Amino acid sequence: MIDKNSIPTKILWVDLEMTGLDAQQDLILEIAAEITDFDFKTLASYEAMVKQPKDTVVKRMQANIWWKDYPENRDAFVNNLETGKPLVQVEKEIITILDAQFGDELAVLGGNSIYNDRQFIKQWMPALDLKLHYRMLDVSSFKILMQGKHGEVFEKNSTHRAFDDIQASIAELQSYLDWFKKNATQDS
Repeated sequence: MIDKNSIPTKILWVDLEMTGLDAQQDLILEIAAEITDFDFKTLASYEAMVKQPKDTVVKRMQANIWWKDYPENRDAFVNNLETGKPLVQVEKEIITILDAQFGDELAVLGGNSIYNDRQFIKQWMPALDLKLHYRMLDVSSFKILMQGKHGEVFEKNSTHRAFDDIQASIAELQSYLDWFKKNATQDS
């Protein structure tokens, strides 16, 4: 049973690059994970390309108009499919890192629009999903609040590469936290 009152000690930042957004049909192409403390100091990191069947990947990419806007990424992923690691190996390697870093603590997943990544983890890496807390730290929730309530827009350069996107998510959250610190009033 999960202790709802336990205080997390670290964040597991994850970003996946997939052929599309449908966790039931699309495939994971790349994964990056970074474990930080709450000062965003990196404690461990991992990244891997995932080996997938080329015909299926190309077919799914063609069905997703998003990939037309990122031809260099599309070509890099397609050209590296055979050199990637099997997903089952990637899952085991990430679990080994989590066990070393979190022990018995369930990992709080962090990132931008992290719910979608979580759906892919549930579908394709169920053993990893069991290591994750049900709570998540979604930076896009802060984005909505900051844009809607305070008119603050964080300009993020998204490369749509997993490790770079994690770094951008951490920088974005840090920017919002800095804004709150700068704009805190004694009444709040």
